[in-house]
Amino acid sequence: MHRERFYTLSASCPDRVGIVARVSGFISAHQGWILETAFHSEQIDDGGGPGQYFMRIEIRADSLPFMLSELRERFAPIAEEFEMEWKITDSAVRKRVVILVSQQEHCLYDLLARWKSRELDIEIPCVISNHDTFRGFVEWHGIPFHHVPVSADGRASAYKEMRRIFEEARGDVMVLARYMQILPPDLCEGYPGRIINIHHSFLPSFVGARPYHQAWVKGVKLIGATCHYVTAELDQGPIIEQDVIRIDHTDTVGDMVRYGKDIEKAVLARGLRYHLEDRVLVYGNKTVVFR
Repeated sequence: MHRERFYTLSASCPDRVGIVARVSGFISAHQGWILETAFHSEQIDDGGGPGQYFMRIEIRADSLPFMLSELRERFAPIAEEFEMEWKITDSAVRKRVVILVSQQEHCLYDLLARWKSRELDIEIPCVISNHDTFRGFVEWHGIPFHHVPVSADGRASAYKEMRRIFEEARGDVMVLARYMQILPPDLCEGYPGRIINIHHSFLPSFVGARPYHQAWVKGVKLIGATCHYVTAELDQGPIIEQDVIRIDHTDTVGDMVRYGKDIEKAVLARGLRYHLEDRVLVYGNKTVVFR
């Protein structure tokens, strides 16, 4: 990561000739200093269309003769010309991450450690939980803790309260750090590409309770984790990051659970970092991730 302040332009549009020339020409015309670039062309399998083009460009902020608001204003006509979905963000503005957790602590502990050490350069305005278990731990870090119980007859009011807290906290992204409740469709649809989840990668093979026990009985040889955006369709959102580790017949169920927690922490942290750095572009139910 560069120490200089920089702006990140990320965009996707229908593929055609001249996109890179037009965008890079715009930047150079204003003496912009490009620090990093990444491009990808996704072709349509049936050959029936031009495909989709993706880009991510970092521009040194002090190389431009104007501020971010004017950069966005000046770039808008180019975006319109190429039918782009786009945004430009500022590395000096820390994104605000609201964490949701239930009663499994490993992902919460890991994220707070990375936040405390500035490995993740973010703001955590609050933590929300359907249990009061981690109040003391979270508040010890100086972070507000909200206990929002989710009962069978009070789900609607609970999720309304969660939405209120998220909006009041001015959250940029909501991270489900092993939050063991299913979010309602209206909440998922209200924040597309802004809710991130982590879970084991046994789905759809081992659904329901005790997935590691089911996997041990089956004799699986790989344990993995998946980080993805949350959509109204349960655990089917665009995948941001995945990883696996190999196990063998000597590993117990307890070993497998421990390995699973380790890989969940690492995959969630990587996926969240990619999102925070605007390296993830969503296209349909797929993602392009510029690592």
